[in-house]
Amino acid sequence: MDRGRATRSRRGTVSRRSTAQRRGIAIGVTVATVAGLAAVTWPALAGEDPPRSEPAPAGPARQIVDALRRDLSLTEAQARARLDRERWARGTTQRLRTELGTGYGGTWLAADGNRLMVAVTDEAAAARARAAGAEPKLVTRNARQLDTVKAGLDRIADQATPDVAGWYVDVSNNRVVVRAQPGTESAVRRFVQGSGAPAGAVEVVASAEAPVPLIDVRGGDPYVIDDRARCSIGFSVVGGFVTAGHCGAPGATTSSPDGVAQGVVSASSFPGDDWGVVETNDDWVPQPVVNDFDGGTIAVAGGQEAPVGSSICRFGATTGARCGVVEALNATVVYPEGTVTGLTRTDVCAEPGDSGGSWMSGDQAQGVTSGGSGDCTVGGITFFQPLTEILEVNQLTLVTTANGPSAPPADPPAATEPPAATEPPAATEPPPAATEPPAATEPPSPPPGAECTGHKARKAATLGAGRRQVQPAGRYFRAGHGRQVGCLDGPSGANFDLVLQKWSRGGWRTVAVSAGPTADEQITYSGSAGFYRYRVESRRGSGDYTLGFSVR
Repeated sequence: MDRGRATRSRRGTVSRRSTAQRRGIAIGVTVATVAGLAAVTWPALAGEDPPRSEPAPAGPARQIVDALRRDLSLTEAQARARLDRERWARGTTQRLRTELGTGYGGTWLAADGNRLMVAVTDEAAAARARAAGAEPKLVTRNARQLDTVKAGLDRIADQATPDVAGWYVDVSNNRVVVRAQPGTESAVRRFVQGSGAPAGAVEVVASAEAPVPLIDVRGGDPYVIDDRARCSIGFSVVGGFVTAGHCGAPGATTSSPDGVAQGVVSASSFPGDDWGVVETNDDWVPQPVVNDFDGGTIAVAGGQEAPVGSSICRFGATTGARCGVVEALNATVVYPEGTVTGLTRTDVCAEPGDSGGSWMSGDQAQGVTSGGSGDCTVGGITFFQPLTEILEVNQLTLVTTANGPSAPPADPPAATEPPAATEPPAATEPPPAATEPPAATEPPSPPPGAECTGHKARKAATLGAGRRQVQPAGRYFRAGHGRQVGCLDGPSGANFDLVLQKWSRGGWRTVAVSAGPTADEQITYSGSAGFYRYRVESRRGSGDYTLGFSVR
């Protein structure tokens, strides 16, 4: 933070409810505000020259336009026209959701970004949609019914196996989609049947997605949690800022990268949700801007939620500005750490280091990065936590250009641009998982290979310094009731740890750890039948290792 911009903050009272209010099926529009990718103030209509006494409103932020041109293959004129159309669509969606009542089945923008589609259950609702300038589509289930189907799956989330990546409402096809690893569709359909979902309301789709929280980052201007982990600032609220929940637990202290005390995590939720709130001290002034990763800042003007099909952009410390479209609202994601519901699914790529970063649709803030699958080389999908829930549950006020402080900027931006204050989204260096128990044993260091022979399964791999790998082959194995034995034979001079985890209640739970001073580790664990996996972690050094394991 530029300490010269301001030295005092206007503090607001931050109060919280004890439990999160679950969002309804996010097919409509609610007020969602979050650290944003780019702020946009809308231009005057073509051909209109405002009076000289009234300055014309600024156009969309250059960063948003450029990112849309690159990621959606649009011309500049097409990008600007789409942003203008989407502003109209947000307001129309909100109005129709209220007016149509039980006849409303959701809204989405067509692939061309121009037509606003509205799912309706009767002709009367279709007529009202046409009158509003939208294109109706007759469907069987309304939004409330789709929400009920998804809620049924949410109730049995702890019964999902690791083969389930998550589920969400597909408004354009009037169904709920469950994504499963290829080859496991039959087993996942049996899981769906356990929810009591009506026939035809749920489709199981094969997908290689394996979402993980984007916490393992390597760059950017971070804020530091408990002097050991780093994450990205989401965006400003009165009294502090919001970020991803997997970054820190309540009571954790935060500081700037150079060690200046910043604040404390006053509330967080993960898994279940993925949001966190940091209450800053008086030396930090929350500003209504986000870092544009190009030497400037972008203003946050509001938080009206974008419908499915809208363009959306993200700023992240690792990959900068990236854009795509909203694919689904109120999605459930099965992370290795547990199930998270109420997220928004996008086709925007992200990588470790983008976690906690800002999302914007037009000039409206949308949410903070949670996790995803893939990367920005081959493409991927990313989920974000909508800000609506964070603000409502914690009774927070988003800092916007309408209510933010008026401190002068340190560097003179454009006349309409507010001062910068927030730190750029940050990288993370993953600490040992907070839920992991202390080391179970500190075994002696056997000669290479001496203790890892005779196991039914053996895996050989190479591990980089500070990295972690899941075995076998990034997957898991089924074990019956009995004693499990795992043996790690690693390189001399390195320090590797061996972790055994069991799938329980929708997430991976650590059941045994061997964390001796070398790269040779052993685990013996007696437990019940279920799904298990090993994780090899480098505390120091790198090199080849062999993992042997069996159930006896």
